[in-house]
Amino acid sequence: MEQVPTSVLCAERCHLGEGPTYDPATDTAWWFDIREGLLFEAKIGSGEVRRHVLGKMASALGRIDAARQLIVTEDGLYIRTVADGALSLYLPLEADNPATRSNDSRVHPSGTFWIGTMGRKAERGLGAIYALHRGELKRLFPNITIPNAICFSADGSVGYFADTDENVLYRVALDAATGLPLQAPTELIRHRGIGGLDGAVVDAEDRIWNARWGGGCVDVYSPQGEHLRCLKVPASQASCPAFVGPDLSRLLVTSAWQDMDEAAKAADPEHGRTFLLEVGARGRAEPDVKLSS
Repeated sequence: MEQVPTSVLCAERCHLGEGPTYDPATDTAWWFDIREGLLFEAKIGSGEVRRHVLGKMASALGRIDAARQLIVTEDGLYIRTVADGALSLYLPLEADNPATRSNDSRVHPSGTFWIGTMGRKAERGLGAIYALHRGELKRLFPNITIPNAICFSADGSVGYFADTDENVLYRVALDAATGLPLQAPTELIRHRGIGGLDGAVVDAEDRIWNARWGGGCVDVYSPQGEHLRCLKVPASQASCPAFVGPDLSRLLVTSAWQDMDEAAKAADPEHGRTFLLEVGARGRAEPDVKLSS
């Protein structure tokens, strides 16, 4: 396992840290504590961190424009006004099913937003992956247990996602103009080692950076599925990466203490914290969400 220079961006311990993203225009990283209903906001340059209480479980966001974000929550997609944090419902998301909540999500280069749902107790096959395309939610892949690792190639022609319960990362050909599938997914990686496939992001060279839950690391894969690197993360339950900073050369990694008893926490003293890794690679700026054509 490779050790790279690492610092703590936020020392607050997330119950379930997830969904990091970065806005280069404001040098701001955003991420969530899903279980506690919190949204974190960090200025990468200064290290200043703010926390926002959402009042509901939320897992991801996409930038609409400089003034607005689209927040993915347990019961719907909400437009959030950055200036005052006000939320207004845009579309319900499995709001009629109290057994599910949102999970991993990411914006396709076309502006289509892929959104994952799962059972609150990770019930087998209860979740799905949707695409918010031109203002309409389309269910792409049903019967997912724990959707994770949603990310896309730079040109938008390939999408990836994992079901952590299966420990399989899937590859799917996409229409680059819409972010919608052209064919059925195929298996790219089946992880058989310690831990499970969690959140992922694709860098400027189309390599896949995948946080390994329970493995305390981020694995790097080629688009063909070849394992290239394994970078140590100071917390065992690493959950999701995002490239941040003015040149997108630092890797923010969230983590969690979910399901850890006191002995496990003591053995994992950095549990739940949010980190910055100096990884010697560069990412790509996340695209904005398009709410209509």
